[in-house]
Amino acid sequence: MAFAGLRKQINKANQYVSEKIGGAEGTKLTEDYTHMEKKVDLTNDLVEQLITQTKELLQPNPATRAKLTVNARLRGPTATAGQASHAYPQPEGILGDSMVKFGTDLGPESAFGRSLIETGESLRQLADIKYSLEDNVKQNFLEPLTQLQQKDLKDVMFHRKKLQGRRLDYDCKKRKRTTGGHVTDEEMRTAGEKFEESFNLASQGMFNLLENDVEQVSQLCALMEAFSEYHQQCAETLAQLTDKLQDLRHEASAKPRGSFEPKKLSDLDQQPLDAGRSPLPSPGNAPGQQGGNMYLGNFNQQNRNARSPNASPIPSPMRSPAAPSPSAQKKPSVQALYDFSAENPGELEFKEGDKIDLIRQIDANWFEGSLNGKSGFFPVNYVEVLVPLQ
Repeated sequence: MAFAGLRKQINKANQYVSEKIGGAEGTKLTEDYTHMEKKVDLTNDLVEQLITQTKELLQPNPATRAKLTVNARLRGPTATAGQASHAYPQPEGILGDSMVKFGTDLGPESAFGRSLIETGESLRQLADIKYSLEDNVKQNFLEPLTQLQQKDLKDVMFHRKKLQGRRLDYDCKKRKRTTGGHVTDEEMRTAGEKFEESFNLASQGMFNLLENDVEQVSQLCALMEAFSEYHQQCAETLAQLTDKLQDLRHEASAKPRGSFEPKKLSDLDQQPLDAGRSPLPSPGNAPGQQGGNMYLGNFNQQNRNARSPNASPIPSPMRSPAAPSPSAQKKPSVQALYDFSAENPGELEFKEGDKIDLIRQIDANWFEGSLNGKSGFFPVNYVEVLVPLQ
């Protein structure tokens, strides 16, 4: 048997070389078989590409995918419930975890912190939805395609390869017999029967494969349904998140803007720099420096002594301006942080640094005030409140 098998391999190699180099003609297969053969080859390439590119669609960047896999293994059993059955975390989930962490650190009094937490939780939901998409696609699309590739197509390719070998053996014996070689009738009959058997098996396998379009169309439909459900769930999650962020934005804009008050050294509860030294006379009590600065007192005194009695008094530039009257201090006012150009009738135009008298607050976003005899409306976020409305 071993010698017979070796001789058969030699016959097939001989016939193959004769056809490729010597121009010998082999047995022609039917046109239907050739047509099915081309379609099966196309289907085989198609299935391989679909499997590879669908996996890339679920996670496009292979380098990022490998990095996420390594990081997930390094983190160990800290994965979330949705990630437990998957090799790597979703980028949406990683970003969501960071937002939740920093939003929590900012605290509940921060509108930005609460917004980060809401956004992070929604991104975590998107990651779970992505995991569900992957599971759905793997179960209803990739696994059937893999089964088709590893079983049906593999069987068809096996029978086609076997048919090619038996055809070469049959044609070799037929050519030898035609040229006067020693080939018995039994050998010719056996080779012909095997060739016919393989031809029918290969033809039947390709026919069944190509006639099974309904199954492939069903799998493609399942893929599109999975993507449709995924995008609908993502859209609903993002729509809910957008509504929450809009509410938080309105809440933040309605919150009264605080004012910053500079601190003096005496307010910082620190020990004075001259602690432990003998007290110096205050500027107001120092001889010859009444009302003057402690460092420039002598200079100011000399100026006063040298000044002509008829000279008009000039205020010292080092003296503090007179304190405003109590009525001016209590008058509601704001200071412009930016330039504002009036684009609509009734709006009040001003420049950065202008001090505007407040009349009333229209709503959470608009004030009414007056400047240089003109009154009008202006946005709240363009000014800083100096004296709030009573």
